[in-house]
Parts: sequence; C-alpha cells; structure tokens
Amino acid sequence: MKQPAAVPKRMSVSVSMLGGFGIEVDGNLLTDEINRSQKPWNVLCYLIIHRDRNVSQSELIELFWPEENSSNPVNALKTLLYRVRAMLEPLFPSDMPPILSQRGSYSWNREIECVVDADRFEELCLRAQEKDRSDEERMACYREAAELYKGDFLPKQENHMWVIPLSTHYHALFVRAVKEYAALLEKHEQFEEMTALCSRASELDPLDEGLHILVVRSLVKQGRDAAALERYEMATDLLYRSLGVTPSAELRDLYTAIMDTEKSLETDLAVIQQSLKETAIRPGAFVCEYGFFREAYRLEARRAARNGTCVHLALLTVSLPGGGMPELGALNNTMDQLLAILTNGLRRGDVVSRYSGAQYVVMLPAANFEDSTMVMERIVAAFYRQHRRSFLKISYRIRELEMA
Repeated sequence: MKQPAAVPKRMSVSVSMLGGFGIEVDGNLLTDEINRSQKPWNVLCYLIIHRDRNVSQSELIELFWPEENSSNPVNALKTLLYRVRAMLEPLFPSDMPPILSQRGSYSWNREIECVVDADRFEELCLRAQEKDRSDEERMACYREAAELYKGDFLPKQENHMWVIPLSTHYHALFVRAVKEYAALLEKHEQFEEMTALCSRASELDPLDEGLHILVVRSLVKQGRDAAALERYEMATDLLYRSLGVTPSAELRDLYTAIMDTEKSLETDLAVIQQSLKETAIRPGAFVCEYGFFREAYRLEARRAARNGTCVHLALLTVSLPGGGMPELGALNNTMDQLLAILTNGLRRGDVVSRYSGAQYVVMLPAANFEDSTMVMERIVAAFYRQHRRSFLKISYRIRELEMA
C-alpha cells in the first residue's frame, strides 16, 4: 500500500526589528545586544527581510564590501555566513538550518516562518487608516501599532544604505499614525492617553513640532496649564537650538490660549496682587516669551498713543561676518551670551524676547531714536568687550513703535 507523502515540517519564529534586533525561537531569545560585530547581524537581517527570494553572492558582496579591495570577497562572505550560522545554531534543530546556500546564492529557509514586528506594525497602520472602520476599531489598531513601535528600524545598523529607506519609511508611518490616533483620542476626549502617546512619540522624534503641539494641546484640555506652559517652553527652546527656527503660529497660539485660561473666582484682591508679583525682584530687562511680548507691545502702543510718549523697537541679529547663518552650536552659545548682556544692560522697564533662532527683539519705552541707538551701541560694544574671541557679527535695527 502506497504511503501518503510526508508533510514538510515547518516552524515559526518571532523577529523584532523596531527598536533593536531580536529573534525568539521556542522561548529562547537572541538579540544584537550581544557584543559582536554588527556585520553578521546586518547580513542576517537582510536575509530575513528578503526571505521570499534567494540573494546572490554578488548582491551581498556589493552591499557589505562596497569599497573594500578584498583579495577574495567570496571567501570573506563565506566566513561571515559561517559566523551567522554559528550564532543561530543553538536555536534551531539540526534538521532545520535557518540559512541555506545553493548555486552561488543564500536564502532564509522558507520552511521557517518569520513573524516580523515591522510587518505587523505596517499592517495595523494600514488597517487603521481604512475610513469605513469604526473609531473604536481604528483606535484599537493604532494602539497596538504604537505599542509595537519600540523605536526606529534596526537602530544599530541605521547607517547601512539598505536600512536607511526602510527606517525612514517606518518612522514616517509611525509619526503619521500617532497624529491620526491623537486626533481620534482628542475627538473622544481621552486626553491623558493622548498626552502619553504624543510625549513618547516626541521622545523618538524630538524635532517634529506637530507632536509638541499635540502634547501641549492635550495638557491644556486637561486644565494642566503649568505643565502645558513648561512643555511649550521646552519645545520652543529645542526648536531654536536644534533647528534655529521660530515656533509656528499654531504653537504660539497655544501659548496665548494658556495665558487666556479663565481663573477661578477670587474676591480677595490681596491674593490676586500676590499672584501677580514676580517671584523675585530682579534688576535689568524683563525677558519673556514672544507671545507675551506681542501682547506687551499692543499694550505699550495704546499707552504711547494716549500719553504721546515715544517708544522704540530694536531687532538684534547674530550672523556670520558675511551675513550668513552661523553653525547652530556657535549660534546658541552667542545667543545665550547676548541675552545675559541684554538682561543686565537694559532697564527694568525694557522688554526682551527671542524672535527667531538668531534674533532678539527689544522694546524700549520712553526712549527716543537717539537714546535707543545709544543703548544698542552700548549693548553691542559690551558683547564684543566681554567676548573678544567671538567671530560672529551683532547687528541691530531700530524703528519707532507704531501707534494703535
């Protein structure tokens, strides 16, 4: 009697690539935290990513020895694959080798199914974007996707050319998913989860202003104004220092919203007066965020129009001697030094705010054009006197405040 054909043995392994590489087989875990050269891990990851096809020797040599004049790259590749197999050998049965070689090519054993977190992450994101699903279904998909994204794709191998486009793809997918998920959380007034989600995302992408906006907005919606203000100040300082850019109108509007939040009813004027006092009586100019400066400007314009007084506005700019934008490290140091001189060198009634990554705007009440020019000359001279080695240029412009 003819025996039925044997069913081929199959096995399944779990593979993590988001936030670091790991492969789990029957409860045994192997990760790239082991202190080894990254090249074996890189070859292994490449074969897993391309597990549906055979990868030729020439393709691997071109990827991993692109500029090396190895006298025998084929042997170097064989040695590397030997090291990969030696790493994996303790995890797999002897009759189920994970790496196969044939006819000048290598491949992942197709009898070993790989459940890869990056694949599941992308599947969940695409499913969550389907508009015919209910909000609850979409939020469940986004929640699982966000939990899966432990960090960027293969971070220890981020400089390899084949990794870069995949890392960029998954990162962009994550940021988009977070923003869409946050919109759903905001719609359903789940503000605490929105804060936690966007705070974690901004740690992974600290220069995405949109994520900071979502964190600040979620804190405002919870009535956590102090935390929202602290987050706003952290975000604007980070954007100034890392990118040299001015916060967007949307982020600055949030600052205004925080400042405009209604307070609880208070009948004791002494309590109100105490809350308005500065925490310490400090000499020198008043330094504030630009959103507050804008309101102070409007108030001063009204006062000047009523009293007929003269108010001038000065703009100080830090630049290279030829007029270009300095390197951010040198720029940030110079901006800190210039702020110290402005704070100590101006009157207590003068107001200073950072206008852009390389500029401060100064309001000089009760000062005519000649006085204002003299003040700015004194500030610039004090800077050069205290920082003789600075190669950067400090320039200024002065205009009379436009009356309301």
